[in-house]
Amino acid sequence: MYLHPLSVFFLVLVVAVASEVCVAVTTPLHGFRGCAVREFSFVAQKPGCMGLRITTDACWGRCQTWEKPILDPPYIHRHHRVCTYNRTRQMTARLPGCQPNVSPLYHYPMALHCHCAICSMQDAECETF
Repeated sequence: MYLHPLSVFFLVLVVAVASEVCVAVTTPLHGFRGCAVREFSFVAQKPGCMGLRITTDACWGRCQTWEKPILDPPYIHRHHRVCTYNRTRQMTARLPGCQPNVSPLYHYPMALHCHCAICSMQDAECETF
C-alpha cells in the first residue's frame, strides 16, 4: 500500500492534535503544566446593584519561572512569566436590583486564548517583590 507523503503528514498531524487534546482532558489539574483556558465562576458586584454569579472562561496555569544570581547589579537575573490573556472577547451582563441612577451593565473579559507572558497591569493583578 502506497501513501502519498502529504497524506502521511496530515495523518501524523491529526494523531498529534488528538493526543494533545486527550492529555489536556485527562490530566489532573494539580499535575497540569502550561497555560490554558478554563471555566471560571465569580460574583459580579458594583455599588448600587445586587450581585450576580457569572460563569466565563479565564486563563489558568503555571508558566516557567526562574531566577539566577549574577555578579553585576541588580545581582539577579529574573525570568517571570504568568498565564495571561492573549485574546479576549468583552462580555456584558445585566446586574439585578440596581438603583434607578445606576447602570445595570457589568463588563468583563472572556478568554479565547491564553499564553505565558510578562505580567501586564492592563489585564492582570501583578505582584512585585
